[in-house]
This record gives sequence, C-alpha cells and structure tokens, in this order.
Amino acid sequence: MQAFPSRTRLSRAVREFLETEASGGIVLVAAAVVALVWANSPWDGAYDTLWHTELRVDLGRWSLSEDLRHWVNDALMAIFFFVVGLEIKRELVTGELRDPRQAAVPAIAALGGMVVPALLFVLVTVGSAGSDGWGIPMATDIAFAVGVLALFGSRLSSAVKLFLLTLAVVDDIGAIIVIALFYSSGVEPGALAVATALLVAMVALRRLKVQHVSVYVLIGSGVWLATYQSGVHATIAGVALGLLTPAEPDGDGSVADRLQHVLHPVSSFLIVPVFAVANAGVRIEGGVFEGSGTARVAAAVAVGLVLGKLAGILGATWLAVRSGLGRLPEGGNWGQMAGVAAVAGIGFTVSLFISGLAFDTAELESAAKIGVLGASVAAAVLGSLLLLQATRSR
Repeated sequence: MQAFPSRTRLSRAVREFLETEASGGIVLVAAAVVALVWANSPWDGAYDTLWHTELRVDLGRWSLSEDLRHWVNDALMAIFFFVVGLEIKRELVTGELRDPRQAAVPAIAALGGMVVPALLFVLVTVGSAGSDGWGIPMATDIAFAVGVLALFGSRLSSAVKLFLLTLAVVDDIGAIIVIALFYSSGVEPGALAVATALLVAMVALRRLKVQHVSVYVLIGSGVWLATYQSGVHATIAGVALGLLTPAEPDGDGSVADRLQHVLHPVSSFLIVPVFAVANAGVRIEGGVFEGSGTARVAAAVAVGLVLGKLAGILGATWLAVRSGLGRLPEGGNWGQMAGVAAVAGIGFTVSLFISGLAFDTAELESAAKIGVLGASVAAAVLGSLLLLQATRSR
C-alpha cells in the first residue's frame, strides 16, 4: 500500500519524492541499528578497521588519499546533496517556494526551527569546548520525518505533508549555508575560482543546447574536485550542480525530474544508509561522557532537537499566522502543527554530518552523535504521540 495515495492533491513528482523518502527512512533505521550493534559488539575492531581503510586515487599529478569514511562523507554524500539541490530547484520553479506568500509560513517556521535550537545549544554549551557544534540541532531529516507522517496515512491532509516537506527543504537550504560558511576551513581562492569557472561553463553549455550527458558528468566531477581542493566542503558542489539543473517542464517532465527519478532511490536506499553505517557506529560505554564538555554537548544536541525544534517551529508558525502572512495548511490544526514541529526534531542524517565537521576531537564528536541518535528517537516518539492525539481529536 502506498504511503501517500494518488487520490491526494499532491503532484506525481511530490508523491514519488515523499514515498521514496518514507521507504528510505525504514532502510535508514536498519542501517543505524546495524552500525550501533556492530560498533558495540565483539567485532568492533573490524568496524574501525573497515572505515579507517585508506583509499588512494591518482589522476595524473593529482592525488587523493582519504580513509573510507571520508570518501563516503565527501564523495558519496555529494550525490545526496545533489538530490537535495534538485528538490530545492523543483520547489523554487514549480513547487511551494515559487509563490512567496504560499511559502511564507513554512519558510518562517523553518527559520524558527533553525534559530531556536542553535541558541539553546549555545546556552547549554557556553564557555565549554563544544560550543562550535551549534549547527548540529538545526537540521531536519526528511526521510525519518516523512516516514513518521506516513504512519498516519489519510488522517493527515496532503497540505500538512506538503508543509513539512517545504519546511524541510528550507531547512536544507539553511544547513547548506551553515556548512559552506561556518564548517569549511582554509579556503583556497584559486581552486574555488576553478570550481566557479566550471559552473559558469556548465551554464554556457546549457544555453548552447549541448545534450551529451557525459560532458556534464565530466564537468561536474571537475567541480567536485576543485571544490574539494578549495577547502569549501565538497558536498556543496553537489548542491550547486543540482541548483543549475533545468527544472522547467519540457514536455516530458523536466531534466531535474528525470534525474531525481533515477538518483533519488540510489540516494535513499544506498548512499544515505551507507553513510549511516559509516557514521552512526558510536560506542556506548561507561565513561563516554568523561571528556571535557562531552556531557554538555550531548545534552545541548538533545535540548536543541527535541525542545528547540518544537518551540521554534510552533512559535514561528503562530507568529506568521497571527501576523497575517499566511494561514495553517488546509485540513491542519494547531495540534497537528505541534506534532509536525516535534517530528522535525529528527535530525539524523545532516546532524550526524555536521557533527563530523564541527569537532576536532573524537570524544566531542561521539558525544554529539549519541545526542543526535537519542534526540531523534525522542523527537519521533513525541511527534507521533502529538499527531496521534491531534488526529484522534480531528
């Protein structure tokens, strides 16, 4: 049975996106469980050995050498962010974000859901070694969040589901900006200029009606490599390439729709689960919070994701509706908005990603990841309970 039935008013592209995310969320849960069990089993040494295996690639005088975990985080996740870029582009051209008034409420809600968790994180960690992780609780995991909403089927209107999707897309835009501006280091202007020039060349080729996919793949690989060398996190290249993909209908959907149709399942069912196995394997043992600032980091992540998201999204939504900028999604009520706000506290994928960028020490990174895992479970349970109560009332 489909999680989002065809009789709803959601477009085919949006239904397909939501259904893939909901199904991918199940695979993501399984991958996270595998990682946790493996890392805390008698075979934990094999887990560490696998993800610290060095992989070297030589391209002429260029040489790249990283461990397997970094190849997953820097290269495979660029494809994930490319799919994110495609969805942002679709929303801007044909989706909710094309109409500023229609997008106002979920966009303002997303802003509240980013600012309040970050502020709470700073308040909890102020003066400690972990304060650099303020970007961790800003993220919302679309797959997990959509998966929770899918459990309620037709009891939640399509407009409420679309509200969450639009909120999560704006949230992704915020996360991308935060990664680019605050979690990139040692920017090399020359390499960044090469990446920019290649992106301009790609736009020019589009204007000249060049259709050969291999040309774009080659240039896209060059953009990724130049971005990687520039010091800006390489996944930003994936977002930039997604945003440059044509999303205007051309008789058979659009180029962005066709690429998303092919790559979205690969991202949801392969890339993100592999990322989860590589990054969610945190040892949970006595003394895990003994390092300086570790307990405060874990607490700050949990407070930000569980309470910060709920308060930030619900409060910003109330302000947007109260000020007349927009209204609640059709068929929704404040109880459902509270449930959606709580569900948005499931930060899993991007929160784990930022955890790996924010800290230089393994102790702080592990503490942040434990906070992300625990908070995501708590947010899912709290959101489900609130939605259950709201849909029963309805």
